[in-house]
Amino acid sequence: MRLPLWVIPAGLVVLFSACHSGKPLIGRSTSDLHPKSAAELQEDLAARTPANARYFSAKADISLKTTTDNKSFKAHLRVVRDSAAWVSITPALGIEVARALLTTDSLFLIDKIHDTYWLGDTTQAQTKFGVKPTLQLFQDALLGLPIGLDPTEKYRSDREDGMYTLTSKERRKFVRAAEDIAPGDTLPNDRDMREKRLERTLRRAERHDAMVYKYWIDPDSMRVSRVLISDLAHDQQADVRYMERKTVDGRSIPALVILSLSAPDQQATGTLRLDRIQLNGPLNLPFRIPEKFTPMD
Repeated sequence: MRLPLWVIPAGLVVLFSACHSGKPLIGRSTSDLHPKSAAELQEDLAARTPANARYFSAKADISLKTTTDNKSFKAHLRVVRDSAAWVSITPALGIEVARALLTTDSLFLIDKIHDTYWLGDTTQAQTKFGVKPTLQLFQDALLGLPIGLDPTEKYRSDREDGMYTLTSKERRKFVRAAEDIAPGDTLPNDRDMREKRLERTLRRAERHDAMVYKYWIDPDSMRVSRVLISDLAHDQQADVRYMERKTVDGRSIPALVILSLSAPDQQATGTLRLDRIQLNGPLNLPFRIPEKFTPMD
């Protein structure tokens, strides 16, 4: 299986980033849910979120979809929390075709099909691939955590599509703009902003460096099922969905995760079906660039 030159680096970067695909999972009728305050929902989430695992490893079947192409491949994932994440891609016969290592501030890629490599910090990766890889987002997504939830911040609580929601207490027009720029509008029966008003709101959001976080919480398990992160200053969104879960060492871990990224004129979605999940370590994260390899164009 010969992958196009862009698929390997872009695919790996998307996996390390995240964000969209339709509506949240529907649990029950919204009218059946009794109201809960933001403080109550945060307490429920905290009670069902164990201390962060130090290590994570798994095998994954990955599908990558962009506006121009669809690809599927297998991968080995290893994460040492707050240190590094390692991905090895093996599309056929167990022969590795690519490897990546993401640290808190840098990204390293090897493309064994074309004998090339790329090294740089995460800001340079954004310039190169159009997506800024984020270790914290990736590791938290693999563990099914409410990414970016800050217990010191204030949130608004609501009920939507049979689930509870928590939303950043940003200005309401910024929250509305975050809904409107999503590839799929998540508010039922709402009316979108007019285009000029949306543009003005995004310009104001840029001056305020506005970020909007929204969490969907399953009313049965009281665990987060989706996280939508809207960077209004840069007109980008990250959408993480936990579609299925399994119990590993007493923890509820996602077995199916959808990571998507949307920005003006571009969208990419990575679907990860995880198997053989382990939370024990230590883990080896080998990365070496062969002498014959040359830098990516």
